[in-house]
Amino acid sequence: MTTYILVADAARARIFTRDALKLVEHDSLVHAEGRLHEGDLVTDNGGDVHQSSGMAARATGGEDVATQHHAERFAKEIAERLYRARIENDLDKLILVAPPRFLGLLRDKLDGPTSHRVIHSLSKDLSKDSLENIQEAVSDLR
Repeated sequence: MTTYILVADAARARIFTRDALKLVEHDSLVHAEGRLHEGDLVTDNGGDVHQSSGMAARATGGEDVATQHHAERFAKEIAERLYRARIENDLDKLILVAPPRFLGLLRDKLDGPTSHRVIHSLSKDLSKDSLENIQEAVSDLR
């Protein structure tokens, strides 16, 4: 039985499998827009970044609309990758590791059968951590 461990944030996702107790990194997805600030993602026709991002902030009560949109798109891309692994009979169990907000997006984007394979979730940003730190963080999660 293959356990997948997804370690992600809004800009990067790393997919590991666990063989016995050792993690092996198999795939990495990068979403460049996830690294940008709201002002870099939104401009109006005149190119005034401050005005358009201010309008977006007022329209949503302060939330960053473009940033949220890109995070949702990346969460969907990750969910599709996990779906493919499941239908190819590669994914038996799944552990999700992501910051709280992005973890919620991931859960929302997973299809039903894939979400039923989630055995643990860890609300923590380890996407840039070393393999050793990630392995230590998930070692007790089985």
